[in-house]
Amino acid sequence: MKLLKVVGLPFIFCLFSLQIVAQKSYLEDADKALMQEEKYFEAIELYKKAYVKEPARDVKAQIIFKIAEAYRLSDQPMQAEVWYDKSVIAQYADPIANMRLADMKMMNGKYDEALVAYQKYAAGVPSDSRGKMGIEAAEQAQGWADNPEALIVEPAILLNTEFYDYNPTFSDRKNMEMIFTSTREGSTGSSTSEVTGGNFSDLYISKRDKKGKWSQPVLVEGEGINTEDSEGGAVVNSRRNTMYFTRCRVEKNGYMGCQILSAKRQGIKFALPIPISIASDSAVVGHPAISPNDKMLVFASDMEGGQGGKDLWYIKEESRGKWSAPINLGPEINTAGDEMFPFIKPNGTLYFASNGHVGMGGLDIFSAENVGDAQWANVKNMKAPINSSANDFGITFAGNKNKGFFSSSREGGRGKDDIWQFSEPPILFVLKGLVKDLETGQPLVAANVKLIGTDGSSAEVQTAADGTFEFAENGDAYYINKNTSYQLTVSKPNYLKAKGKETTVNVEESKIFAHLYELQPITEKAIKLPEIVYPFNQANITAQAADSLEYLYKILVDNSNLIIELKANTDSRGGDDYNLELSQRRADSAVGYLVRRGIDPARMVPKGYGETNLLISDDQIAKLASEEEREAAHQANRRTEFSILGDDFVPANQPEDENETVPTGDAEEVVPVEETEEEPEGEQ
Repeated sequence: MKLLKVVGLPFIFCLFSLQIVAQKSYLEDADKALMQEEKYFEAIELYKKAYVKEPARDVKAQIIFKIAEAYRLSDQPMQAEVWYDKSVIAQYADPIANMRLADMKMMNGKYDEALVAYQKYAAGVPSDSRGKMGIEAAEQAQGWADNPEALIVEPAILLNTEFYDYNPTFSDRKNMEMIFTSTREGSTGSSTSEVTGGNFSDLYISKRDKKGKWSQPVLVEGEGINTEDSEGGAVVNSRRNTMYFTRCRVEKNGYMGCQILSAKRQGIKFALPIPISIASDSAVVGHPAISPNDKMLVFASDMEGGQGGKDLWYIKEESRGKWSAPINLGPEINTAGDEMFPFIKPNGTLYFASNGHVGMGGLDIFSAENVGDAQWANVKNMKAPINSSANDFGITFAGNKNKGFFSSSREGGRGKDDIWQFSEPPILFVLKGLVKDLETGQPLVAANVKLIGTDGSSAEVQTAADGTFEFAENGDAYYINKNTSYQLTVSKPNYLKAKGKETTVNVEESKIFAHLYELQPITEKAIKLPEIVYPFNQANITAQAADSLEYLYKILVDNSNLIIELKANTDSRGGDDYNLELSQRRADSAVGYLVRRGIDPARMVPKGYGETNLLISDDQIAKLASEEEREAAHQANRRTEFSILGDDFVPANQPEDENETVPTGDAEEVVPVEETEEEPEGEQ
């Protein structure tokens, strides 16, 4: 028994020592994988093993926080949020855990919860501006998400896989060819990345046909373009004959730095790429963007001398193949966070991704106005729907148009990062209206509405039970097109036709055109015209009378088959014979005006009725209370109206000689009649 005890003590001590060594090994290896080699997936597993063996609560809290860091850096925000929350509960000493937790809640779209976490961090570390900036971001992000900009954003389904697909760029002059980065199956690198947990990235190319359909992406051709390392972040110059791209060397010890290379296009292939010397081999230099004149490269790097994290820098081509020393874009663009994936539009505007400016979560895409040579200012968040709570980056535009592609890890795609396309909504036009009975005000069902466009299009619809009609979608297209004028004709049996016009010429925004048509029913009852006022005791047409007659003119134009009787009436004051003669002259004058406007005289019969057709009798007028009312009643009797005699008018043949005019009959100019007889009392 004594021997056993003597032997047993050293054995137990040795076993305990081995556990301590194993624990230290797990933790040290995990720290190395996380902080030196960027092997995040390996680090997560090592930290979890170290946690099980670790007895100290404070060290356990540190391990939990580092697991959260590894999840964050490997682009797993949901898991990162869970573990940051655990680190806070475990009372991890550094308040940065609250900041990171808030960041992940932002990336997961939990803006209300993120606001609380940022407020907690800002209260604990008031000297750190990131807390206040986070509060501002959380407050604004929800509003941006709820009120997105007027853009259509959707995944580019034919370009995406369940892997990483990102950073698109157009590679031909017509923007029908695209190069992008992908870790899909079939990439050149055969091993698995310990950083992403997937394949190494390569450059792929796809072309779209005239219908906009993208071809199956294939590897970019060319010796030394895609290798066992990771390639990506490409851009092509304005002449489309040189590609600049990023290569990150990956060895067993992790990433060994990134550099930018250039490759000349040779037909459908690219020549052997040439490295551009910018910084030391251990620095991260990548994501090139080219200026419109091809003389400047803007890129991302973590080299010394920046604002913090990864910054945007630029170099200028001093001579063929020789570039200047790198210059930082400065604090207007760069922050203590990361600025990456630059793109320069032909108009000089700079676009880039950042997690250091106020955003919606993760990386957001920002724009900056070109204010001078290699100078940009007025940084603006592009807001939703370009940005989301996820990582949004790597934007490219089709020329200066507000359409193109970008990358995002948001939900709705196929993989971890996907390529999304954006465009302004198309300008759409809708023409709708209501058709009513002019006299009753009731809607007219089954009225026919015909539409004829100057582009040769035509269409017809009938009004619904409520009298409405609409010209909107026409299969995959629309009835109302851009830069087109239209004529509408509304008709229904036993009603006069009505016509209208509309145009989309020079209309640059979507619009709904609305029309109201009130059809005049055809009955034996005379149709009253708008009030026509003649000079005292005269029959010539005044400007006011001409305006009123335009109503009848339009009816006759819209209903070219009508034959009418134009009726002029007087009140009862004055002599019978005189009123009859005056009303006839006025009827003749009105018809003469319409003839001069182009209406065929054969379609109109002028008839003066004098005081024989009163609406209100003298007895009724005498009973009215005031002189004003009595005068209004007399005015109602002094009316001009028309009745329809027929709807079968056929115009005579046009003259063979274009210069020959059609006889106008009563169309000679009507001039004021000089009255020589005694002016009667009454009719005016």
